[in-house]
Amino acid sequence: MGSGQVTSWQGMHITVAGLGVSGISAARALAGLGASVVVVDGGDSQALREKAAALESALEGVRVRLGDGDTLPEGTELVVTSPGWKPTSPLFAAAAEAGVDVVGDVEIAWRLRGPDAAPWLGVTGTNGKTTTTQMLASILRAAGLRTAAVGNIGTPIIDVVLSDEPYDVFAVELSSYQLHWAPSLRAHSAAVLNLAPDHLDWHGSMEAYAADKGRIYEGNRVACVYNAADKATEDLVREADVEEGCRAVGFTLGTPGPSQLGVVEGILVDRAFVENRQKNAQELAEVDDVNPPAPHNIANALAAAALARAFGVPPQAVRDGLRAFRPDAHRIEHVADVDGVAYVDDSKATNTHAAEASLAAYESIVWIAGGLAKGASFDELVAKSAKRLRGVVLIGADRGLIREALARHAPEVPVVDLDRTDTGAMFAAVREARALARAGDTVLLAPACASMDMFVNYNKRGDAFAEAVRELASADG
Repeated sequence: MGSGQVTSWQGMHITVAGLGVSGISAARALAGLGASVVVVDGGDSQALREKAAALESALEGVRVRLGDGDTLPEGTELVVTSPGWKPTSPLFAAAAEAGVDVVGDVEIAWRLRGPDAAPWLGVTGTNGKTTTTQMLASILRAAGLRTAAVGNIGTPIIDVVLSDEPYDVFAVELSSYQLHWAPSLRAHSAAVLNLAPDHLDWHGSMEAYAADKGRIYEGNRVACVYNAADKATEDLVREADVEEGCRAVGFTLGTPGPSQLGVVEGILVDRAFVENRQKNAQELAEVDDVNPPAPHNIANALAAAALARAFGVPPQAVRDGLRAFRPDAHRIEHVADVDGVAYVDDSKATNTHAAEASLAAYESIVWIAGGLAKGASFDELVAKSAKRLRGVVLIGADRGLIREALARHAPEVPVVDLDRTDTGAMFAAVREARALARAGDTVLLAPACASMDMFVNYNKRGDAFAEAVRELASADG
């Protein structure tokens, strides 16, 4: 069938892989268009059975097969996968053998758009995607445009595309998984914020991971936005097959050159979307309009501004949108000050690249780190951050890897190694951090690791930290 538009879904036999949020969204939409849908899932829990029963009773043309996510249902003409399913899954091998395409929910959403559909502004990268996408939506709203932040966040993208609400433009966060399964996607403009090793167990190699991220640039019409400090993102622009007239636009924390956005004396400026960009620059906002004004977050703001400017948004809307933006919880979130020490929750820093950006935002830090390393190495992170560390408190299953990196690159920094994974461990970590901290320091939870060894997710880990800090503050008060 190839990856072109489908004119009719009526009677088409489609297999949906995964009974999660995006799988259910895809099944509902495709059944509503007259397709015959089988949802398959390897799990067979009570919760899944209840979901399956609800879906089957609500929709004619949908049946669910639990306990077998490997074999391809007979007669399948298209497989729609949820983002988390690995490319090596037996179901996809069976599809390939049968000559059946495998696509994701983003691809289906793209194919379902009407002739006057709102254009997409795409955002991907290892870190900062959600914040940048939300900043972009805030800027677009400040310009009076009807928009939504969709994709890897918020409402399933298929539901938004099929809604009756007339949108002007979408801010679309796209993960490497989603891009892998979206061959037809062609954004108006798109940004790759940064590239660092992540999800390599899924993609198989750094090259495959980067190639999937780079798909976001394919067919761009107006601008391919890249990070001037991350050459790999610029390389992806060079390799992309874009529409004629599409421009490469860089963002930098330094002074911008022509066709870049950057920072001059505390002001975010645009030298890409202005008349005579060799000589002129347009002021967009002040660094203090960015919340919080940490370096990596200023980079996020510049990327969001570049995409908005590519869409023709006026400078004032950039400033107003950045001022109106509030970051999600657990992203360099200031929890409290106790005895002149700031306590900051960046539980979302689940890999070394994110933790490095977080550590770069503060001068003197007591760092709480550790969890599941996901195969990461910590030498580079510790070497770059050593001079900022007052002390370190380690928690979690793979804390030994960080302890060894500290011994190699920051032997003079005091380290507390907490050998416990019970629910009280975070309270103990915060107490130990307080003992190490001095007035003017920041106690920073930036684990550089996943949370699942001790917590359900990074949100719960951040909540535990915040609760421990508030307990400290009330005991103090």
